[in-house]
Amino acid sequence: MARAWGAGVVVAAMLAGCASAGGGAAPAPVAEAPDVAAMTRTVTPAELRRDLFAFADDSMRGREVGTRDATRAAEFIAKRVELLGLEPAGDSLYYQRIAMQRDEVDSTSRFSVRANGTVTALRVGPDVVPLGSLGPGALPRLDASGPVVFAGYGIDDSTLGRHDWDGLHAAGKVLVVVHGAPPHADSAARARYAGQAYLTTLITRGMMQQPAAVIVLEAPDNASLYQEATAELLHGVTIRTGLPEPGPDARQFPMVALGLARAGSPLLPPNWPADDRPRDLPAQFTGHLVMRHEPFTGYNVVAMVPGSDPSLRRTYVAYGAHLDHIGIQHGMSPDSIANGADDDGSGSMALLAIARAMRAEQPRRSVLFVWHTGEEKGLLGSGYYTEHPTVPIDSIVAQLNADMIGRNAPGELYLVGPGAAPNGQSKVLGAIVDSVNASEPSPFAINREYDRLDDPERVYYRSDHYNYARKGIPIVFFTTGLHADYHKVSDSPDKIDYAKLARVSQLMLDVGVAAANRRARPR
Repeated sequence: MARAWGAGVVVAAMLAGCASAGGGAAPAPVAEAPDVAAMTRTVTPAELRRDLFAFADDSMRGREVGTRDATRAAEFIAKRVELLGLEPAGDSLYYQRIAMQRDEVDSTSRFSVRANGTVTALRVGPDVVPLGSLGPGALPRLDASGPVVFAGYGIDDSTLGRHDWDGLHAAGKVLVVVHGAPPHADSAARARYAGQAYLTTLITRGMMQQPAAVIVLEAPDNASLYQEATAELLHGVTIRTGLPEPGPDARQFPMVALGLARAGSPLLPPNWPADDRPRDLPAQFTGHLVMRHEPFTGYNVVAMVPGSDPSLRRTYVAYGAHLDHIGIQHGMSPDSIANGADDDGSGSMALLAIARAMRAEQPRRSVLFVWHTGEEKGLLGSGYYTEHPTVPIDSIVAQLNADMIGRNAPGELYLVGPGAAPNGQSKVLGAIVDSVNASEPSPFAINREYDRLDDPERVYYRSDHYNYARKGIPIVFFTTGLHADYHKVSDSPDKIDYAKLARVSQLMLDVGVAAANRRARPR
């Protein structure tokens, strides 16, 4: 599941023959080949454990897009679906090729603050990390300078006695704001203002002031968020458009950067955090960002089980998961490899098991399986697939997305879509899920906390189903929720509840079969 600071999420809120990649890495681990002759429609914990221990092995090095490791993950899945006997449905057999590029901050970038006659250089990474893009068509400027204006915590809340934006004049200046909860905030306020969703609010509200730059400093309690943001933003990935590099006139947005709030920083009041009042600071910021772009080819994996009904087989129930994760995370322990067993090894291997069982089921409609790349970089693979589908996009009658489905309470499952999707477009599909779940031997208790339009975590926008929903396709997002190992090196395969993972997979299989055998579209 992608973090809320992903470029696609930020901009959505603001603007309401297949060649393998080169490299000398070891070959991907190969899980035991399935016994195709003995296929049944039951998903077992044993097959999921077998495959996930291979897919989330250290040798996969975290499957980060833009590295050979993500390509090896795609090869692993493509080999498995070939062994399962699924039909290829990409543009190059089982692969859909995507022209991508790595967007990295060049070492010639410079950021500094002049205060009291002293110039302090800000280090890229430890002190500040700039955003080269806010999403498609939303490009921040690469150069910015101006006096610093401090906006406190950027909170307008009478219950806290804070109106940080009142009387603030930031036009043409460099606006600095702290992302976190102010001292003495209660637990509800901390949850609201220190969460990821409020980061988007701060960036958006700050840009409305028409400053030269917006710098959001993560409070010390959010240091882990900043650490992950640094790793992600300094190694960004985007889709190559073939268009020339945008010139200065195309960069209409202020420079945007994240940083870490530390006492004594020249971007903060001298007595911060004791003194956090908004004000003009006697400091001048200068920033010069240079981006380096390196092209590569990324891969979605696409396969199909043909439908048995001639009148329905040209329509599809689609399953989705993402094959990538966040790669190597330096500075973490006990090692640096973010295995991504739950995120989203669990969903990816569930789709393999569902595909195997679906061949035994032979439903009336065809069933499409798409393992998306680049979800962690801003839902890139699903965005590309829905813009360049290998079947007509309007022939997809429903999309079932699996992302992080192997952890937490054994009997609980989160569903997102029936309530959060606009215009009720996923309500009928949601009713099918509820009906099928009720008929299961051990029905899940459905948690709908994230399935609402005003969800502060914006989960509806944070995984691949969103790009299908944008096309008007009914979706349901299956997840067992976040946990302490989310986006950490500790998200390892030994922590997965394989019995629960099998139950979620079986439910998804049964829902897909119900939708595929239903003559009417679920809308």
